[in-house]
Amino acid sequence: MERIVLIFKTYYFWIKLIGVYILLMNLIAFILMGVDKKRARQHQWRIPEKHLFWAAILGGTIGSISGMKYFHHKTLHRRFSWGLPAILIVQVGIIIYILMKLKPIYFL
Repeated sequence: MERIVLIFKTYYFWIKLIGVYILLMNLIAFILMGVDKKRARQHQWRIPEKHLFWAAILGGTIGSISGMKYFHHKTLHRRFSWGLPAILIVQVGIIIYILMKLKPIYFL
């Protein structure tokens, strides 16, 4: 138990920083989906799909998926309905891999 507390104290700054970054990226990705849906309804200039995907790849996947469902936007596009969950699976896999390599104690 002492090792877990020590590891948490050692990495606390980074855990906090990464958490804030992920939260902001998810918020941005969610808002981008809403803005794109609004512009689509008004027949205005749209946010390019590659920007929506980059927001997801850079850490906003959950926000993108939530925005897609909430705004009913891009739900019929296979690139989004299959691509965003695939990105999420890869990201979770990378996180698990990093945590296992960093300190196996996280999985006790």
